[in-house]
Amino acid sequence: MSVIRVVLADDQPMVRQGIAMLLGAEPDMEIVGEAQDGAEAIRLVERHRPDLVVMDVRMPGMDGIEATRRLISENPDDPNQMAKVLVLTTFDEDAALYGTLRAGASGFMLKHAAPGELANAIRRVAGGDAWIDPAVAPKVLDTLRDMTMDNAEGRPSLEMLTPRETDVLRELADGATNTELSRRMVLSEATVKTHISRMLMKTGCHDRAQLVALAYRSGLVQP
Repeated sequence: MSVIRVVLADDQPMVRQGIAMLLGAEPDMEIVGEAQDGAEAIRLVERHRPDLVVMDVRMPGMDGIEATRRLISENPDDPNQMAKVLVLTTFDEDAALYGTLRAGASGFMLKHAAPGELANAIRRVAGGDAWIDPAVAPKVLDTLRDMTMDNAEGRPSLEMLTPRETDVLRELADGATNTELSRRMVLSEATVKTHISRMLMKTGCHDRAQLVALAYRSGLVQP
C-alpha cells in the first residue's frame, strides 16, 4: 500500500492537532511536518518532499495563496518535486478562491466538512485529480464560469491558466492523447493528468471535449 506523505500548514495549533489526529488514523497517510505559516510550509516541503500540502489560506506572514504559488511555480513539471496543494478555506472571500486557483491549488476543502471527507479529498488530489468540497461546489463553479468570461468582448478568457496549462490546452485542441502529450512536452503522464484536472477545475468544464471547445471559443487556437 502506497503511503501519502502530508505537510500541514495552519497558524492555529489546535486545528493542526485535530487534522494530524484525524489523518494519523488513516493507514495510507503520514504527517511528515507541520507549519504555522506559508514560509515554513515551503521549507518543510523542500526538506521532506511530501506528496501533498494541506494549506490554510489565512496565515501570518506568507499566506496560503503565495505559498501555493511558489510551491507550484518552482517545479511545475516534475511530479517528483511538485507537492500538490489541497487548500483549507472558509470560502468567505471570492478573492481568496481566485488567488489560490491561479496559484495552482488542486483542491478546496471547508474546515468544518465531515471528518471522512478530508481523507477522501487528500486521496483524490494526491492521485492527480482536482477536488472541490461538495458543499460549495455549485458556488465555486458559478464563480469559475464568471471568471472565464471577458466582459468587454463576451468571449471566454483563459487568464487563470498558467503558461504550461495553456500549452497543454493547445495540444489537447490538436487532438493529442495523454500519451502523446507526455511525449511531445516531455512530461510524465501523471503530470499531464494533473494539468488537465486543474484546467477542468479552473474553467468549470466537465470533460476534455469542453476544454477543447473553450480553446476554440477563446481564440487560443483557430479551426
